[in-house]
Amino acid sequence: MSDGPVDGGPDAVRAGWRNTTHDWAGTVDHAHLAGIRRAPATYAPGGVRHLVLEVLAYAADEAECTGRGRAVVTAHADGSVSVADDGRGTDTRLDASGRPVKKPVMATKDLRFFDAPDATDISDTCDAPDTIGASGAPGAPGAPGAPGASGASGASGVPDASDTSGASGAPDTSGAQTLPDGHPRRGMSVVAALSDWLVHTNRRAGGAWTQRYEHGIPVTDLTPVPDDGTTGTTIRFRPSAALRGTVDASGAAGWTPYLTVEVRTAD
Repeated sequence: MSDGPVDGGPDAVRAGWRNTTHDWAGTVDHAHLAGIRRAPATYAPGGVRHLVLEVLAYAADEAECTGRGRAVVTAHADGSVSVADDGRGTDTRLDASGRPVKKPVMATKDLRFFDAPDATDISDTCDAPDTIGASGAPGAPGAPGAPGASGASGASGVPDASDTSGASGAPDTSGAQTLPDGHPRRGMSVVAALSDWLVHTNRRAGGAWTQRYEHGIPVTDLTPVPDDGTTGTTIRFRPSAALRGTVDASGAAGWTPYLTVEVRTAD
């Protein structure tokens, strides 16, 4: 990959960022992703439908933060699925060198569901509207409107995907948020790990970018894309052939009063 915008290693600025849903110091958790790939029936028990609901769960979080939201789920002819929402986009900030750093939602675990499975209050995940900026800017730690610190570390209950200390190696699902398919929520890393490829396009006030992953591993840097005047997140992914099922968002319509969901088939 080039020397352009990347996820970068920890620096003095990043060290001060509070962790809410993911560890800002992380980039790629190979053991976590490999553990998910080894147990698709455990982490995507509803097959493709479960992956769609995992993505919609983040759109639902965002809609609750902002008071309303809309998501469009599209089935594409190549077997891929896209989920596009009109939220504020994935939290992106600048490190000490001025490089954009996105929250590592795809390649690291969601702390709420692997370290703090009983977390159900999303108020601390509602970052300020404009969080791409240096420390002290709106949305940066210590600034007015910055996210709080919950589900960061230390809580026990659900082992990481790489933890096979239990009798079956399956995660403890007690206390976990439940998706409309009746299965526990585990986060976006499940979608990335169980997809042949995934493209994350992010439009946020102050900047827009895209990044590609293969089996959960980023294979490109953050690539800037033209600003079209909108904000939101689009996740397009092709589920692993090992996963059964078709594109289905049933149950999502009444999931939360804040999010409306539309399902389409691409021409």
